[in-house]
Amino acid sequence: MEFIQHVIDWYMQNIGYLTIFLLMLIESTVLPMPSELVIPPAAYLAAKGDLNIFLVVLAGTSGALCGSLINYVVSYTLGRKIVYALADTKLAHMIFVNSEKIKKAEDFFIKNGKSGTLIGRLVPGIRHLISIPAGLSKMPLKTFMLWTFIGAGIWNIVLSMLGYFFYSQQDLLKKYYEELKWGVVVVGVIFTIYLIVKTIRKKRSKKKIEEES
Repeated sequence: MEFIQHVIDWYMQNIGYLTIFLLMLIESTVLPMPSELVIPPAAYLAAKGDLNIFLVVLAGTSGALCGSLINYVVSYTLGRKIVYALADTKLAHMIFVNSEKIKKAEDFFIKNGKSGTLIGRLVPGIRHLISIPAGLSKMPLKTFMLWTFIGAGIWNIVLSMLGYFFYSQQDLLKKYYEELKWGVVVVGVIFTIYLIVKTIRKKRSKKKIEEES
């Protein structure tokens, strides 16, 4: 989205604790603002000494919590029927939200119970919507805030470490660029093979159950 690109360009010129907080707040609502484009650049500046890495994580986590609270309160107040109806409006589709994504987040939340709020903060595609099913299920506010803060904190620490690492290890990364590139390829191939094997085993297991029944 062109609007998001303008926001990112503006952010890169105005990185600070307040802007980190605001963009992470937006990222944790239904608006498509990737945290991967917010935290690492700030951590990069922290590695240079322009910002404090701990305050970067705190600002990002606090923003994520506040953004999640907006989703939580809206879904808690409006209820499941209205939330799903809103998810299928043209406005919702413009910001890449639909009832299928809400359902996916809700199923994930139900499957993982209360810890789904924490785990969901670490899952791409689920992270910014996991607070909606928490509100729909009337999850206690204190519990929701605790799990959200921990989950968002872990995610922001990981992103901060990446940004910090890329600054402090620039020479090493340049030196071993080819090795790293092929390492990523190998890991990708292994992971793909794992998924294929897992799918085959699942189909065989399902077929065996059907035959026995």
